[in-house]
Amino acid sequence: MSVEVKNLTKIFGSQRAVDNISFKVNKGQILGFLGPNGAGKSTTMKIATCYLPPSEGTILVNGYDVVAEPINVRRQVGYLPEHNPLYLDMYVKEYLEFAGSVNGLKGSALKNRISEMVSLCGLTAEQGKKIGSLSKGYRQRVGLAQALIHDPEVLILDEPTTGLDPNQLSEIRALIKNIGREKTVIFSTHIMQEVTAICDRVVIINKGAVVADAEVGALENLNKNEVLTIAEFESPIDTTLFSTIPAIIAIDSLPNNRYRIHSQPGQDVRSAIFTLAGNQQWSLVGLRQEENSLEQIFKQLTSK
Repeated sequence: MSVEVKNLTKIFGSQRAVDNISFKVNKGQILGFLGPNGAGKSTTMKIATCYLPPSEGTILVNGYDVVAEPINVRRQVGYLPEHNPLYLDMYVKEYLEFAGSVNGLKGSALKNRISEMVSLCGLTAEQGKKIGSLSKGYRQRVGLAQALIHDPEVLILDEPTTGLDPNQLSEIRALIKNIGREKTVIFSTHIMQEVTAICDRVVIINKGAVVADAEVGALENLNKNEVLTIAEFESPIDTTLFSTIPAIIAIDSLPNNRYRIHSQPGQDVRSAIFTLAGNQQWSLVGLRQEENSLEQIFKQLTSK
């Protein structure tokens, strides 16, 4: 077992940023750690990398406890935080030499490892440049190179693709996927496209609690037979009256007087909604069916 989160809780004052969460990640697996902003993703990652102590519970990294054995945990982990902390006045190769030496590498071992990371992360043409002159995509590559310089078993990435353009996104995704073949990767994001492009498995947290833990394919198939209908009205309506339509099983209120209506498999309720709106003199301005995508499942799980 590479990473095991056990009944983890983190409390800041009166706020439970992480609320008794548990999950496991195996070697060779890329885990998408999902949740809306403020869900507790970064806090969990900071605990896993020994930057923050837990209030309760713990995390084991290759059997080492983040509370009892933080030095051993740090040796096992490569970490790229959300805000990539680079020394902009340093040259790429110089910075990697510094990062490697901090992790105990020296001599020919350090030199060889820098060459490997420059090649792996696509930095050959940039290695003689100052970090401050690089694009954000290349800075992220430098951040990945420093996270990998000591050849850790576990790689923890906190929203590494935020702010990248489409070309940079594609390049970083491919790099992470390649790295994930040999290591355990925990990949934090709230962007659903990242999940389908990179991840094998997904853990979703909301308000500090786990609301889903599944393989990506299984999560995509969740409620796939439900029919989703979006109804939009000019003004708010009494949704309790939808109970007169037997096929409807749930209703989500959305912004701007819109409602996501869940109905039983194979049941198209648009005609019944149109009739109900006419009977209640509701001004219906939009009515369409919607695909029950991974993004919609994420919204359902994190809006409760």
